[in-house]
Amino acid sequence: MLIKRICFAIAALSIMLSAGCGFKLQGNYSIPEQLQTLHLSSQDEYSELTRLVRERLRLHSIALVESSDDTPTLRIVHDSLDRSTLSLYPTGNVAEYELTYHVTFAVRLPQGESQRFDIDIHRDYLDDPRTALAKSREMELLLKEMRNQAADRMIQTLASIEIN
Repeated sequence: MLIKRICFAIAALSIMLSAGCGFKLQGNYSIPEQLQTLHLSSQDEYSELTRLVRERLRLHSIALVESSDDTPTLRIVHDSLDRSTLSLYPTGNVAEYELTYHVTFAVRLPQGESQRFDIDIHRDYLDDPRTALAKSREMELLLKEMRNQAADRMIQTLASIEIN
């Protein structure tokens, strides 16, 4: 009985210590100092992706300013969602799609050339015509998740840019 209590206490203590240590797997990227102030531009300034990127830049303490020759620019060139058929039901209806969310963006440094980057995010999507309403909601959630992942990857790419 005493051994069980000791084992339980050790397990509880180790869980509390690991939960309280502040360890984080993702999200804390070291953005180069030259990119701590930048201009964000997009074809659609009010798109969901632009909003998510702007939010993540602010979370990483990056100041967003108006465009000038001395300011680096992050430009969202294009984003699109493509859908291709993966499988069919015996009746010939589509059973499964592959969704591909493609984002092209560029980073231009002052007195430098623009560097272009592409992000592709893939998801499989089962399509059952009997649950059309639920499937449209699922599609919205998948697209939202894919946009979030694209915004995170854009920040990761900014952190990985080598500035001479």
